[in-house]
Amino acid sequence: MTVAGPGSGPTAVAQSLVAQLTARGETVAVAESLTGGLVVSTLVGVPGASAVVHGGVVAYATPVKTSLLGVSAELLATNGAVDPEVARQMAVGVRTALAVDGRPATWGISTTGVAGPDPQDGKPVGTVFVGIASAERVEAFALHLVGDRGAIRQATVSELLTRMSTVVGGGE
Repeated sequence: MTVAGPGSGPTAVAQSLVAQLTARGETVAVAESLTGGLVVSTLVGVPGASAVVHGGVVAYATPVKTSLLGVSAELLATNGAVDPEVARQMAVGVRTALAVDGRPATWGISTTGVAGPDPQDGKPVGTVFVGIASAERVEAFALHLVGDRGAIRQATVSELLTRMSTVVGGGE
């Protein structure tokens, strides 16, 4: 369990990730639910991010996950939005939803979960899934966060960018 709280924040990780992607000639597209744009905002806060960030989709309403990102409506009806497969499908879908010149982003990343104050889809506050997808791999990671709504959202950004930096760097 990760405790969400104050810290140096995800800025240093975002800087490292943008540098890694730039050096590799790769790009990223972001699909967000509970973070509401914080991931893409953190990334574009880094000078030079325009070379690697295609953009972001805030799919806060569950139906938008289907209409814009191609998440299975049946999956959403059965499991709800707070689910690892939803995170995977969001990450896969955003790569093509935000294609540039007909080319999907190298990487798609996503967030879905419960920031609170109340449980959602039978899942407790702090249950979060982040997705990472490329043409070769699709993964979801479960996070179990503690803190208030803002702290959970910030910790989600930090955890996702840290995991993405590790994946891009070949550590996972």
